[in-house]
Amino acid sequence: MSDATVDEENVEDAKPSKLPLIIGIVLALAGGSGGFYAAQSGLLGGSGGEVAHDSADEVHDSEEVVETAPLPDVSFIEVPPLVISLGSRAQANHLRFRASLEVPKQHAVEVEGILPRVQDVLNSYLRALEPRDLEAAGALIKLRGQMLRRVRLVAGEGRVRDLLVLEFVLN
Repeated sequence: MSDATVDEENVEDAKPSKLPLIIGIVLALAGGSGGFYAAQSGLLGGSGGEVAHDSADEVHDSEEVVETAPLPDVSFIEVPPLVISLGSRAQANHLRFRASLEVPKQHAVEVEGILPRVQDVLNSYLRALEPRDLEAAGALIKLRGQMLRRVRLVAGEGRVRDLLVLEFVLN
């Protein structure tokens, strides 16, 4: 009986090998990343990166006509240029700003009629900004959104689709 006890102690002292666990983890990671790549690149037949290819037998002498959606029926109204003095705390002295408004054609005349009001709201907003607001990274995106919101308030709902910044120069 003492022999049986010694054998059980030897079995308990022996540590199981971690090699199968490590191999399993590595294979799981490789399989997961391979599956992700296949799904993202469209190799699994999804809508990922499928590209339509002509067969080698077909020869096209004419250009293919690609159907596109019709362009929206819009007009572009240029806002008169603004020159804003930035004050002594700014690195630059002035801001030169030009913009154009994208409006539906049926509202073009109405928006042109209130263009002085649009210019006033843009001028007031830009003059109220701190120099750090103009010089920050990504400032133009934020400022454009704020200006568009203010122009839409002045023009009324549905009259201005977008504000296109044509010139934004700090000098």
